[in-house]
Amino acid sequence: MPHDPLADVSTAAMKERGGSRGAPRAVPALTVVSHPVPRRVGERLLLDAVVAGRALALSRNAPDFAKPGSSLGLPLADPFVSRKPLELSALPDGGVRLTVPEDGTHVVAAGVLLQGARDFGPAELMDGVALELSGRVVLLLHTVELDGEGMADTPGMVGESAGLRRLRKHIERVADLDVSVLIRGETGTGKELVAQAIHRLSPRREERFVSVNLGAIPKELAAAELFGSRKGAYSGATQDREGFFRAAHGGTLFLDEVGEAPPEVQVMLLRVLETGELYPVGASQPVQVDVRLIAATDAHLEEQIRDGRFKAPLLHRLAGYDLRVPALRERREDVGRLFFHFAREELAALGEAARLDTEDPHAEPWLPAPLASRLVRAAWPGNIRQLRNLTRQLVIGSRGQARLQLDPQLDEALGAAASGAVAPVRDPAAMSAGAPEAREAAVPRRKPSQVTEAELLAALRASAWDLKATADALGIPRPSVYDLIERSPNLRTAGDLGADEITHCFEVCGGDLDAMVRTLEVSKRALGRRLKELGLTAKAP
Repeated sequence: MPHDPLADVSTAAMKERGGSRGAPRAVPALTVVSHPVPRRVGERLLLDAVVAGRALALSRNAPDFAKPGSSLGLPLADPFVSRKPLELSALPDGGVRLTVPEDGTHVVAAGVLLQGARDFGPAELMDGVALELSGRVVLLLHTVELDGEGMADTPGMVGESAGLRRLRKHIERVADLDVSVLIRGETGTGKELVAQAIHRLSPRREERFVSVNLGAIPKELAAAELFGSRKGAYSGATQDREGFFRAAHGGTLFLDEVGEAPPEVQVMLLRVLETGELYPVGASQPVQVDVRLIAATDAHLEEQIRDGRFKAPLLHRLAGYDLRVPALRERREDVGRLFFHFAREELAALGEAARLDTEDPHAEPWLPAPLASRLVRAAWPGNIRQLRNLTRQLVIGSRGQARLQLDPQLDEALGAAASGAVAPVRDPAAMSAGAPEAREAAVPRRKPSQVTEAELLAALRASAWDLKATADALGIPRPSVYDLIERSPNLRTAGDLGADEITHCFEVCGGDLDAMVRTLEVSKRALGRRLKELGLTAKAP
C-alpha cells in the first residue's frame, strides 16, 4: 500500500522560528496549481524583478516557470492564455499590484473576474491568492521564504514549501541520534509519516517500526498493551503478553495521541524513558529495552499539565526534539502537487493513469480551473487526510470521464472543506428583518460543548476574530468563546505569541492591525494590547 506524502512541517521548538538568526528573506512568487499538462503542476516563478522595483510581464510566452531548485523552465505555453501580458508590480507596503489589460487574458480571483488593476497586500500574499487564467491555468500568488534548501530527497515527502525544507534539515540533524521526538499538529496532517521518515533515516532503519494509537486502546488495557503482562496478572490474561515496547526492541516505537495516556501509564512511560527498564503487568523484575521513542499529539499538552491531566516531567522527556506539523491551509503552494499525487495513485488503481500523461497544451484540463481554485482556497479542517479522501471520491466519481466531475454530494463536501465547518442553519426571514431580536433568533442558543473546533475556527474567521460577534454567530455566551479557545489544542491567544513573531508580522503587514489579526488569527483587542507592550504602534484604521 503506497505511503501518504508528508505534510509540510516546521519546528515549534527551534529558535529559528522568529529566530535569533533573523527571518528568512521572503519574496512573492507564482506557483502552478493546475495546468493542461499535469507534470507542470508545482512549477514556480519567483518575482525577484518585482521586489527589485521592476514590472514583470506575464503571458503565454514568458517568463519561464521551473521546478524549485531547477534552472530549466518553460513559459506557461497555454494557447488560450493571451500573448498580451498581465503586469505585476510592487506596492510600497510589500504587496503586489496585478494589472489586467483590456482584451487580454481573463483572470478570476476567488470567483471574481478581475479588470484593470487589483492590489494584493502582504497578508493576502501570505495566505495565498488563487488566480484562474483563461479558465484553464491556475496559479497561486503567494509569499515564498528563501531560507536555503533542505535535503534533496526525504522518503514520503511531497511539496516544496519552506516548512517542508526546514523539516528536511531537522530530520537530517536528529535522525541519527537516540533522542526522543515529540511531533505536534492537527489531526490528518501526517504526524506518523514524520516518524516514519525519521526511522528510515536512522541507524535503526533495519529494525522494526511499531506504531501504536493510544487513543484506540481501552485505558484499562493500555499498560498491558504497552509494557506486556504476565500470565494471570489480570482477568483474561491466559498467557504472557510481549507488549509494544518489547516488540520494538532495537527499533522505533511511535506513540500517537500520547495525550490520551492514562495517569498510571504516564508514570510507567517516564520510568522507561529515564531508565530503559519496564515492568510488565504482574511482573516483579524489570525488563531492559532499547527503543527509540517518537510520540505525537494533537492536544495542547501544556494546557493538560495545568489541568493536572498530563505530567510535566513526561513532556520534558518526550520532547527531546519538538516538531510541529502545520495545517494544510498554511501551505497552499503544495495543494496542487498533493492533489495530483493522490489522483495518480487512484487513477492507477482504476487503470486510467494515462489520463495524467498528456503533453498536449491544447487539451482540456483534466482538473477544471474553478475546481482547482476551490481546492487551493479551502480551509481543510481534516488536512491531508481530508484532501486525499476527497481526491479519491472525485476520481472514482469521474470514472470514464474526460474531466473530473463534481456531483452535488462532493460539492457539499468541498464546501465544508472550504469553510472549515458546516454553517449554522439560519432563518432567511429573520436575518432580513434586521432587528436585534430577529438576528438573535436566527442562531439558536447552544451548549458550548456542542461547538466543534472546526465550527469555532470558521466562526472566528468569519467574524474577523471579534469574540462577541463569534459568540453571537455560534449562539453561545461570550465567556464560553474564551473557554473554547483555551481548551482548543490548535488555537492560540495573543498571549501565546512570542515577541519575535509579533514583530515580524508587524513588519510584514506594515503595522496594519487588521491584517495582523487575519495572519496571526487572534483577538484584535488582545493583539492591540500586546503591540503596546512591545512599543509598537498600529496604523490608524
